Amino acid sequence: MRADARRNYYRLVAVAAEVVAEQGADASLEEISRRAGIGSATLHRHFRGRGALLEAVFQNSIDTVCAQGEELREHPEPLQALTIWLHGMVGHITGTRGLGPALVMSAERGSECHARILDAGGSLLVRAQKDGAVPRDVAIEDLLKLVNGICLASDLDTDQADRLLDLAIRGVAPDQGE
Repeated sequence: MRADARRNYYRLVAVAAEVVAEQGADASLEEISRRAGIGSATLHRHFRGRGALLEAVFQNSIDTVCAQGEELREHPEPLQALTIWLHGMVGHITGTRGLGPALVMSAERGSECHARILDAGGSLLVRAQKDGAVPRDVAIEDLLKLVNGICLASDLDTDQADRLLDLAIRGVAPDQGE
């Protein structure tokens, strides 16, 4: 990438982060390009659409979630590892306005970020299933949709979302107790 193109890319991501923090994931792409002082066509050349721009904005958060999943693979209690990771997802979604919708858009497009998140959570889910803590018919996609729904229903209140997630986990793994 040429130096000017690279500057434009990073400027668009920085301004998009500000606008999304103010307005959420549905922020106007035209508003982002206007505030960045960069033409709309340039924004569309750099990003295939809203989902790609949001992934760039939330790359650090996604990296953190995936790294946490990697660290938890060695946790001695598979269900606890999965639970910790899901609560981490709650924290990232509620703490980063627009992350939940960005992840949903990412899933719809089958993006690399979505694949990384599926891998991070999926390996933890498989361990919990092999341990007998979670039924085999539970899919990581189901759990991620559940987490996103809980965050939206909680109006991004982390404490309430964590409580609702604990209730849901008790429903998914009822024989595990507390």
